[in-house]
Amino acid sequence: MSAEPLSSPPAAGRWGAIVGIGEDGRAGLAPAAAAALDAARVVYGGRRHLDLAAPLDADAPPWPSPIHEAYPEILARRGNPTCILATGDPFHYGIGAEIARLVPPAEIRAFPQPSAFSLACARLGWPLAECGLVTLHGRALARIIPHIQPGARLLVLSWDGTTPAALAAMLTERGFGTSTLTVLEAMGGPRERIRAAKAEAFDLPAIDPLNTVAITVDGAGRALPLAPGLDDGLFENDGQLTKAEIRAMTLAALRPHPGLHLWDVGAGAGSIAIEWMLRDPSLRATAIEARPDRAERILRNAQAMGVPDLAVVTGAAPASLAGLTNPDAIFIGGGVSEPGILTTALAALRPGGRCVANAVTLEGEAALLAAFANHGGSLRRFSVDRASPVGGLHGWRPAMPVTQWAWTKP
Repeated sequence: MSAEPLSSPPAAGRWGAIVGIGEDGRAGLAPAAAAALDAARVVYGGRRHLDLAAPLDADAPPWPSPIHEAYPEILARRGNPTCILATGDPFHYGIGAEIARLVPPAEIRAFPQPSAFSLACARLGWPLAECGLVTLHGRALARIIPHIQPGARLLVLSWDGTTPAALAAMLTERGFGTSTLTVLEAMGGPRERIRAAKAEAFDLPAIDPLNTVAITVDGAGRALPLAPGLDDGLFENDGQLTKAEIRAMTLAALRPHPGLHLWDVGAGAGSIAIEWMLRDPSLRATAIEARPDRAERILRNAQAMGVPDLAVVTGAAPASLAGLTNPDAIFIGGGVSEPGILTTALAALRPGGRCVANAVTLEGEAALLAAFANHGGSLRRFSVDRASPVGGLHGWRPAMPVTQWAWTKP
């Protein structure tokens, strides 16, 4: 973002108005919202918003691309009546949240209208609180994957008219072809249209770019379980993979909370970073991997598992850690015995942050014993046995034991 947030007292009260506008244009505005719009000397919005609000007795520059290039200009108008137009509810996947990060709430008046999700629920008779809410507007289609669960009701903001067909194809490919997609176009205005089709036979033509998709997920397809410790076979790997049982215990030791940022150092297949991000949509992660082929594999796994926003840094630690955003949590699964890795990671960790490191080699275990002696924390050792064939019978085969050190930075 190219502008700094303001924190000093407002120059002239509530100078900024954020007005939600629907497909019914000015006719749908409440009197207070219409008055705020008419009082503005400059009105910002997308071309569609500005057309819906016409006629305007004010300068009306359309949003630039990227949109944040307009923020310094908006802030330079501080104290002068200014209006920002948004679709529906400005604080529901809208521009309102961005402006509120820059301008103190005491300087803003907001006039929301029903969001696309609220309108969709009103049309379908769905309880909004029981629906999964996803935006694909300007975001990767793969973000829908964790939400595809049997019996789920999903509401999806589309990027454009091609999104519904892409969603149908994804559902079908994952074994949910009998799911119903209801496409709600241009809701609230004269062009409103509602059509439905099964994913496996999706053939709706000429879909308006302004559309929301309601999905009733049906079928016995491939859904990601909600519990940690996903099956190893879900991750493309070359053997460098934290196995499911150890992965579940490692995620528990990391103690994820909303909004935290994880470094996965020596990420291998990226399984820890991926499962970290799957725990909550607000969680972020950076996977650090020395080998380019593994780094590319991590990106493929992240895409396939529905967390395409996973950041991947290709390079050997500790050198590759320089300049990265300081993390709230760190997992070291590879190379813990390499000189400088643990020291550099702990120095970068934010106060109150959590570090968890696993080792299977004697050298790695020695490094963790030293960390335990120097810093405290907790030290555990895990061993997992799996049944496997022994001739015509079965017996237990032990996996290599894993030593785990966990520590919270004071």
